[in-house]
Amino acid sequence: MRPRWRPCTAAWTSRGSSEPPVAPSLRSLRRGLKPLVFLLCLAPALWLATGVLRPDWVALGANPVEKIQDTLGLWGLRLLLTTLTITPLRQLTGQVEWLAYRRMLGLFAFFYVASHLLFYVIVDQELAWAILLEDIAERPFITAGLAGFLLLVPLAATSTRRAQRRLGRRWQQLHRLVYAAAVLGCVHFWWQVKADIREPLAYSAVLVLLLAWRLKRRA
Repeated sequence: MRPRWRPCTAAWTSRGSSEPPVAPSLRSLRRGLKPLVFLLCLAPALWLATGVLRPDWVALGANPVEKIQDTLGLWGLRLLLTTLTITPLRQLTGQVEWLAYRRMLGLFAFFYVASHLLFYVIVDQELAWAILLEDIAERPFITAGLAGFLLLVPLAATSTRRAQRRLGRRWQQLHRLVYAAAVLGCVHFWWQVKADIREPLAYSAVLVLLLAWRLKRRA
C-alpha cells in the first residue's frame, strides 16, 4: 500500500507533525521566503489601509465602502483556494517545503473573510441588526457567505499543533470542512454578482479542479 503523509489528508492551517526532515539549505530558503509570503498576504490590507487614510477615501473610487468590502472578500476567497493548492503542489512536486506556508495562508484567508464580514456588519450596515437578520433570511448569497465563515471559525481556532495533538483523528475530520467553506465561498460570489460571471466562474473552476484532484487521490 502506498504510504500517505498525514498532513495531506485534511490540513489547511497546520503543517502537521509528520513532515519529513528538511535539509539545512532548504530550511534556510524556507525561512527566508516566509517573511516575503507574509508581506504578500498582508499587501491587500495595507493597500486598503492607505486608501482609508486618504481624504474622503478618494483612492478607493466612487464607492469606497463597496470597494473595501469586495476587496476583502475576494482576497479571502483567493487565499482560501491558494491554501487548498498546497497539498496538490506537494504531491505533484514531491517537495514538502510547500507545507510550510499552508497554515499562514489559511489564517490570512480567515483574516480577510472575517474582515469582510465585520466591515459589512459595522460599516456597511452600521450594526442595524434588524436589517442584518432580514438580509440573512432573504438574500441567499449572504446566507451562504455567513455559513462559510462559520465553518472557518473552528478551523482557525484549532490551527495550532497543540490543538492537533489534543484532537487526534478528529482534527483531520474537522479540517475537511475547509472544502465545504470554499464551496460556500464560491456560491456566495456567484450569487452576489449581477451580470459578469467570469471571475466567479474562474474561482469555481479552480475549486472543481482541486476537488477532482482530491477525489482522484482518495480513489
